This record gives sequence, structure tokens and C-alpha cells, in this order.
Amino acid sequence: MKSIHVGNQVLDGSNLFVMAGPCVIEDPGRTLYIGREMKRICASLGLPYVFKASFDKANRSSYSSYRGPGLEEGLKILAHIKAELQVPVVSDIHTADQAEKAAEVLDILQIPAFLCRQTDLLEAAAETGKCVNVKKGQFLAPEDMKNVVDKITHCGNENLMLTERGVTLGYHNLVVDMRSFPIMRSFGYPVVFDATHSVQLPGGGGTKSSGQRQFIGNLARAAAGSGIDGVFMEVHDNPAEALSDGPNMLYLTQVEGVLRDMAAIRAIQLKSTETVTS
Repeated sequence: MKSIHVGNQVLDGSNLFVMAGPCVIEDPGRTLYIGREMKRICASLGLPYVFKASFDKANRSSYSSYRGPGLEEGLKILAHIKAELQVPVVSDIHTADQAEKAAEVLDILQIPAFLCRQTDLLEAAAETGKCVNVKKGQFLAPEDMKNVVDKITHCGNENLMLTERGVTLGYHNLVVDMRSFPIMRSFGYPVVFDATHSVQLPGGGGTKSSGQRQFIGNLARAAAGSGIDGVFMEVHDNPAEALSDGPNMLYLTQVEGVLRDMAAIRAIQLKSTETVTS
């Protein structure tokens, strides 16, 4: 597994790394508070931490839903959080022309699942030289992500990771195929489990998505046992007040227990005997 460079950190697979924060940038003070709590939790568990929050949720169900502060103001807020907490930051970009500007602040450029095959976007992100995290589309098989990897590496950037966030099964429902983790890890790059979007019910709330928060822990523990390098999760002090994706966000008070379980299970998985084809 290749080591990746994120800000001043090297993620080499020795510890589960964590990308976590609110779905979207909300009030700057509250957003910073969530990041500070996540840093404290991860430090107590000895896990590398990357703060996440979107500056623009461009794929909301309804035109009237809150999208975030936008590129310019959002990057200012993320830069402040990065300096205040002294941690790397990740956010998603949606168009190729956002890549260069976003790379001035972000340590990881994230490609949303719906856009994971957009060649121009992938190449623009890769050409910044920053780490690129690509979320696997809800419509793709895990082996299809090899083509996504190639679109990035042919630009000379091997600082990348892939994230599983579930696959569409019928209407308003996602399932996670645990085979996707070893399949995508076979490409040689770190693999992340998006523990909160995987319990999302897309569009299940009519003008917004719904979710099944009660299953986050189950899936997170299963993913840790299947072989992952990092976990992505959206967290909030009060998900009922969250401006986006509240039903599938994890309470801050529940994060430490979930991460402790995941780290313990992953430690066992790293020593496990793999089954192989004859």
C-alpha cells in the first residue's frame, strides 16, 4: 500500500486515519467547535485527523436547500480552521476550474461520487499535486475504479485515495458490498469507508435525503474488519439542527466509541490470514 502525503502528515497505513466534520460549513464558530472536538477525540485514540466540511453542496435535492457559503468565503473559513487547529483539511470540488483555487487551502481535494468519472475534473485535481480523494459512484462496481485511478496517475500524481460510500439498490436506498474494500485496495492505494453517507436514503425525505443513523456503527465495524485505511464521517453536536444530511450524521458524543471499536477491529484485521483463490 502506497503512503500518501496530506499536509505535513504521512499516512502509511499504520493507524486508521479519520476525515470528519460537519456535512457543510455552517456557522464558523460551530464548525470550528466540531473540528476542535474531533481533533481532541482522535488525539486521545492516537488516530491521524483531517477536518472535513463542504463549502458548497451542489447536489442538494431541492434548489431551496442550504448549499454553504460558496468557494471564496468557504475557503477563508477552512483556512482559518486549518490554522487554528493545525490539522489538514479536505473539501469537495465540483468543476475543473475550482481545483487550482481550492488547492491553495485544501490538503485533500475530494471528488464527489456523482462526478467520479468526470475526466476533466479528475485531471484538474491531479494536476494540482495535492492528494485526491475520489468517492466511488453509487452506480459503479469497485473494479471500475481502476479507470479512475488511471485518470489521476497518468497526470503524474500518485497521492490519492478511494472512498466507498455504498451502491444504489432500488429507490432511496444504498447498500455496502464489503468485497469492495479488498478489491479497491488491490490497486495499491489507501481505501476509505464513508460511514455516514453509506446509511443515507438518497431523496428519501422528498425535498431532501433521509438516513438510518442507527446502522453507522454496524457498518463501520464491518468495514474495519474487511480492510480499510481510513474512515470518513460527518458528525455534529446536534444533527437535528444540521443544515445538511442531519439524519445520517453521527452525534459527536458517539464518535469516540465508534472509532475505538474500529481501531481495535482493524488491528486484528491487519494480522488476519487472508483467504485466496486456488
